Amino acid sequence: MQPGSVVRFRHREWVVLPGETKEVLVLRPLTGTPEEGVHVHRRLMHLVGGTLPFERVTPASFPLPSAKNVSDATSTYLLWQAARLILREGATPFRSLGRISIRPRVYQFVPLLMALRLDPVRLLIADDVGVGKTIEALLIARELWDRGEIRRLCILCPPYLCEQWASELAEKFNLEPVILRSGTVGQLERKTPPGRSLYEHFPVQVASIDFLKTERNRHQFLQFCPELVIADEVHGAAAAPGRSQQERHSLLKAVAQKPSRHLILLTATPHSGIPEAFRSLLGLLRPEFEGWDLQALSEEQRLQLARHFVQRTRRDIRETWQELTCFPTREAGDATYTLSERQRELFERTYAFCSELVRTGEHLEQRRRRVRYWGALALLRCVMSSPAAAVAALRYRSGLTPEAEDLEAELSRWVFESAEERVDDEWSALALEAGDSDRRRLQALARLAEHLQGPEHDTKLARAIELVKRLLEEGFHPILWCRYVATAEYLASHLRQHLGSAAQVACVTGRMGDEERKAKIAELAVEQPRVLVATDCLSEGINLQEKFTAVIHYDLPWNPNRLEQREGRVDRYGQKADRVKVIRFFGQDNPIDGVVLKVLLDKAREIHRTLGTPVPVPEASESVTQAVLEALFLRQGEWSAERQLVLDLDGEVLKFHQQWEEQAQREKLNRTRFAQRALKPEEVQRELEAADAVLGDPDAVREFFLTAAQRLNLTVTPQKQPGVYQVSVGAEATATLPEALRLALPASKSGRWLISFDSPTPPGAEYVGRNHRFVAALAHFLLEEALSAGENPLICRCGALRSRAVAELTTLLLLRVRYLLELSQNQPLLGEEVLVLGGVGLERGEAQWLETATAWQLLAKAKPDANLPLAEKQELVEHLLACLGPWPETGENWGTGHPLQQAVRERIGQRASELEAAHRRIRQAVSLQVRGLQVKPQFPPDLLGLLVLQPLVGGQK
Repeated sequence: MQPGSVVRFRHREWVVLPGETKEVLVLRPLTGTPEEGVHVHRRLMHLVGGTLPFERVTPASFPLPSAKNVSDATSTYLLWQAARLILREGATPFRSLGRISIRPRVYQFVPLLMALRLDPVRLLIADDVGVGKTIEALLIARELWDRGEIRRLCILCPPYLCEQWASELAEKFNLEPVILRSGTVGQLERKTPPGRSLYEHFPVQVASIDFLKTERNRHQFLQFCPELVIADEVHGAAAAPGRSQQERHSLLKAVAQKPSRHLILLTATPHSGIPEAFRSLLGLLRPEFEGWDLQALSEEQRLQLARHFVQRTRRDIRETWQELTCFPTREAGDATYTLSERQRELFERTYAFCSELVRTGEHLEQRRRRVRYWGALALLRCVMSSPAAAVAALRYRSGLTPEAEDLEAELSRWVFESAEERVDDEWSALALEAGDSDRRRLQALARLAEHLQGPEHDTKLARAIELVKRLLEEGFHPILWCRYVATAEYLASHLRQHLGSAAQVACVTGRMGDEERKAKIAELAVEQPRVLVATDCLSEGINLQEKFTAVIHYDLPWNPNRLEQREGRVDRYGQKADRVKVIRFFGQDNPIDGVVLKVLLDKAREIHRTLGTPVPVPEASESVTQAVLEALFLRQGEWSAERQLVLDLDGEVLKFHQQWEEQAQREKLNRTRFAQRALKPEEVQRELEAADAVLGDPDAVREFFLTAAQRLNLTVTPQKQPGVYQVSVGAEATATLPEALRLALPASKSGRWLISFDSPTPPGAEYVGRNHRFVAALAHFLLEEALSAGENPLICRCGALRSRAVAELTTLLLLRVRYLLELSQNQPLLGEEVLVLGGVGLERGEAQWLETATAWQLLAKAKPDANLPLAEKQELVEHLLACLGPWPETGENWGTGHPLQQAVRERIGQRASELEAAHRRIRQAVSLQVRGLQVKPQFPPDLLGLLVLQPLVGGQK
């Protein structure tokens, strides 16, 4: 009972899998997956086997097909597809591909190839925003899992990304995660057996790094930390000022201290502009990296670092990896508006009030002076966002006067929003000192703002409505990003009024919980035009590329990294549109917008166009922008003809821009050094195509699903949206389906299920890949149906037809072959595939094998061109089965005494050599050991079925 052999246990057949000890047999159902397996203790089996004979594991054989039930080519084709789609332990070098539900792009295998070179895996993946770092990291995790190198893993991420990571793990990588954070721990502890820690009990975890970094949780997590940790948004855990960031870095440093632990770090912005912070991340990979001068690396140091660090732009991927269709074309533009007279009056009166407060506070001690400045700036920014935000802020200001010790820092963070943390989109509760006369002035300003509401007086709103209508006419679905809740709700309300039934309008803000935000977006029908108004609470954590194709920055962010995050929600891997539009929206005579554009955003766009990727602003950005904005209040600026403030700060801005350009050049050099161009796309592509041939690519899944649905009378209708199908899943439509299939279908109140076999998936459709629950249930059911050999089976194992596709009698054999992959002292791994062997002369006891591609083509495309009576079909099949002879149960020397079986054995041996060569190529490419590597076929193969193709003779019809 060696691994790969067929046995009988508890009245059914099983396949023996490799086990960790000889004392325990690991069995998998003959037509099932490893997840359905059982473990049988040999001693216990012998103890009970005398009383209960069916509890003994005994040798068995795969049941041979019979000529009793003979059908057509479609039946045999479905059997082949079902058998290979149920495979999980593929025989090709990448073991994970049989268990994931997506087809990764070629470039996404680069980090996996790097990881296979390392023991332990220590990687920093810093590919561009939207490239698919989640898929790259989880591909590594799944491969390590399927190779038996890890049994537990944890994803550390910001709390707002936990659901997204859990969804990716479950839906695309077929792992069952739990989420660890304050709101879930109580429930998980109740599910944990007594005496065990929940960190030890649950093998796949997605954890909030901010939950685990606390003193209360940190130590127990580290005590039971899994073999693999993936840390996302790791730029927020670099060594840097700030207690929260220091705690995150301390946690990761403790995780990295165990030398054997695998650690994968993910970020699109590893360089925050602070070299020490970046080096602190590299030090988590190898401690010596933290002390290296990255601008003066020796060639040896560069090579060492390149083994652990990959950083690629989209341009790199397009040019090096020929992935031309992965990402949309980003069309960046500007749109402007001009303040109305009343808007200008509101700004100038608010500006005068703020300037007076700041100037009269110059005699105060420094902290209170700074608080006045920041508070005035925050107020001015809010007033220019929208009349609704102005009313909320001015009325709030007119009633409050408190101060706190940390008021200056709080106001500074509120004005300069962080790109690493979620921004508070409510009006800040922090206030200016204001006397009675000041309060009266603020109340008067609030009344003025109140009369500005609506497109008649609010030119910013009126222009935005025009922009949205134009984008909708062009077929785009825009997101309008706002800084404040009041602005977002005001904008959404007026858009609904002016768009009416022409488009759906949703509004999502920080006042909603995560689940409510997701529900709001899910409610938007993909068949209709749609508009989303959102604050920055949504700029991370929820994928928006499935439903939206344009961005308008209704309020310009004061952090270019935040601008990129907003645009990256739609311009990313998974966007089905060929192009996306991003629009910076600002007032031609709005001084606040003018300053931010001049100092930050214009330069950020220039660098992005030159380098092909965003570069974080230098460390000095906040202080320089602060200096420019201070000038609004503290220097006597002059108004230009366009009513922009003209400030004499060109020298300071120029010096800052030079620093930024120097950083961009360093970034360009790093991306050149660490783009991993030495790995060849064609080598990866070849192995992926080989895996597709074994496991079935998305096209094979589609053909199988549609063909099987037709045979089962399940209604599937193509939709107008390319690549989308509608499946009827109502009670009446599925009444005749077998129960096992009916239970695998999703529940739907509408009775409709929209699906797609394409990845990335069109909006509104569910991705159906080879591991989808219904595909798995369908493959399992059809395989069981064929092997049961009952009366009138839905599909049969044998078929025969007359066809013009062949010139002489041709036989196609469907064989499921198991291989053992052995390497030195390592535990062997079992791999499987379904071979299609096509040959002529088998009816004479000879075998002239066709090319594999020819056999596949005949199986998929051959059609009956003339009638073949059932009796003749059965006679042909019976004769071929007799020629193949009896199929012995065991066989170290199986087939050696039989000419056809010997020919089959030799062909399988050739295939094993091809697989071994593929394994060697991949292992050599990643510098792994190949000595002692062997791929050994396990005989006999399972004869799943056969198809006989008889040529037409003369004028047969």
